[in-house]
Amino acid sequence: MIGKKLAKNLTKFTMPDLSVIILNYNTKDLLRDCLKSVISDKRIEIIVVDNASTDGSAEMVKKEFPQVELIVSKKNLGFAAGNNLALKKASGKYILFLNSDAQVKPETFKKMIAFMESDPQIGASTAKTMLFSGRMDPDCHRGFPTPWASVCYFLGLERLFPKSRFFGQYHKFYLDLNKPHEIDAGFGTFMVVRAEVLKQVGNWDENYFFYGEDLDLFYRIKKAGWRVMFYPEPLVMHHKGASSGLRTESKEVTRASREIRIKTAKTSIKAMEIFYKKFYKDKYPFWATWLVLLGIKIRGSFRILFHYLKR
Repeated sequence: MIGKKLAKNLTKFTMPDLSVIILNYNTKDLLRDCLKSVISDKRIEIIVVDNASTDGSAEMVKKEFPQVELIVSKKNLGFAAGNNLALKKASGKYILFLNSDAQVKPETFKKMIAFMESDPQIGASTAKTMLFSGRMDPDCHRGFPTPWASVCYFLGLERLFPKSRFFGQYHKFYLDLNKPHEIDAGFGTFMVVRAEVLKQVGNWDENYFFYGEDLDLFYRIKKAGWRVMFYPEPLVMHHKGASSGLRTESKEVTRASREIRIKTAKTSIKAMEIFYKKFYKDKYPFWATWLVLLGIKIRGSFRILFHYLKR
């Protein structure tokens, strides 16, 4: 159950300015479904950035959704730079970053903005996000990847003891997922953030191409003193990994080529290296960071090899 203050906000709620930013790369059919779910509320600004798709995505948006602000990039800029293009045009008090392979429920925007309005210290939030398989997407509820959290995750200890506060720091599933609460990070799939927060901490770090940039932004938001919150209602559905082709959850809908899968796998390794060197290099002993980076490289090497061998 949501709190009394939030329920009161919902009752008296008038939609503030909201800009929905959707980044797309070769997910035309999923993007269409995403926009259909978003377009149900006509009181919002919708911006689609097409990252040099070759599947006719941009043409589809122009033809079927003329009310959408479309930005077409001539090259694939990656997740961070692509979203930053849209931020130059966004005018909302709140910004929602939404993946093209996600769909929202009719009351999603109203509930999420009312939630943000209920506490002026909330800088960003993520709603409970469900996979189309029926289970929760674990990445909507994350802790920061400290050396200990990462080691427990890589070794499978979190999977063995998901409710353990000691072993489960990577996703923090020991917290009550049925109540609103503070977390370290959500994910870029569905991220609501105050525009004033971005003005304070800066936009997406374009050193990241794909993966890791959402953790980076959440880390900076928390460091600046803002709260990052988890909203417990399942308001979002997610295919997960449709653009990258790396996830088994979206193997039936992805159009990612073998070349794209390999490239994305490599960038995922690079992303964690960037994050660690940026935030943890001077915070933890050298050996701890070295151990985690080694684990990332080993795990990433298996991922790359898998996609080299996969047809």
